[in-house]
Amino acid sequence: MMINPLSKITCITTLCGLVGSSSIIFGLPAVTQLGTSPKINTPQAILVLGGSPTREKFAAKFARQHPQLPIFVSSGSPEEYAEYVFDQEGIDRDRIHLDYRAVDTVSNFTVMVKELEKRQINNIYLVTSDYHMSRALVIGKIVLGSRGIQIQPVTIPSKFEPESPVKSLRDGLRSVFWLMTTN
Repeated sequence: MMINPLSKITCITTLCGLVGSSSIIFGLPAVTQLGTSPKINTPQAILVLGGSPTREKFAAKFARQHPQLPIFVSSGSPEEYAEYVFDQEGIDRDRIHLDYRAVDTVSNFTVMVKELEKRQINNIYLVTSDYHMSRALVIGKIVLGSRGIQIQPVTIPSKFEPESPVKSLRDGLRSVFWLMTTN
């Protein structure tokens, strides 16, 4: 049976596109130079992804262990509650930066990257739930990694199942699109 050469080329092109997209999403943004290990710096801030009040509670306790670091909460609990949680742990309000512009995990990063760059922060602790961390890292490595910002994950245990890899792929592609359309 003869294979139509056009179909074979289309299949190879599609396969290359998928492999290339996957490598961008799952690896290349975090790679600084081939053949060298990336230099791991000490985190200069804590970034908390909203979505559950337990994340602010965990972050407040975590922030006590890192008293020199500013805390950025992206679209978390209402301001009064978030301030209450950090007050309960004795965290100075000058350290806390609440931002409510993000509407989803991708925009958590696309909104906060400019703030982190402005403050010359090149390494963060990323605080989110365990079931959410894989997707958050895919997006974070693309968006923050494109600006040279490293991520140290800090996971919060939960009873939820990990998110579907399809969500990671979808939001990874959205992040690549953001990267291609941003200065």
